[in-house]
Amino acid sequence: MNLDPRKTAVLGLDLQQGIFGFVPGAAACVPAAARAFDAARKAGARVLHVGLGFEPGYPEISPRHPRFSMLKERGVFLKGSDSVKFHPDVFRPGETVVYKHRVSAFAGNSLHMILRAQGVENLVLFGIATSGIVLSTLRAASDLDFRCVVVKDACYDADPEVHRVLTEKVFAAQAEVVAADALAAAFRPD
Repeated sequence: MNLDPRKTAVLGLDLQQGIFGFVPGAAACVPAAARAFDAARKAGARVLHVGLGFEPGYPEISPRHPRFSMLKERGVFLKGSDSVKFHPDVFRPGETVVYKHRVSAFAGNSLHMILRAQGVENLVLFGIATSGIVLSTLRAASDLDFRCVVVKDACYDADPEVHRVLTEKVFAAQAEVVAADALAAAFRPD
């Protein structure tokens, strides 16, 4: 595998304090996520953090969406609150943050425009949960003609069997699936 860092963006997905509070055990993916981000930074690839972030009053949340209505009821993921902050082991001040309003990283924001404006062709994806944002974002990114890589050990799912099936069987149809330690060697200009 070869990734030109000038054409690659590394997306950390939902690695937010509020997510870690909802998903016990999710911190297990942080060391691999930190290694993946470090490899990207060293190579000069773009680093982006995508997560939930709502306006006061949650105008983005429909009452017909039970999963997100629960977030509104709990009063979490308001922009500026602690729950939207990204894990300190993966986030660096000054890095690009994009807030989303549904499961996919592309939902209700300017992520696609940012990536295209920066000439990005390759996406490296990882985060919480494998069966949520990682799966949804991979499907959307593939449909938008991005070349995708999923960093399996930097993903976490509360159901280990679902994580295994996705990373070993499903994702391979639309992405290369690698371990975080293999990512550094993949960054080489074309």
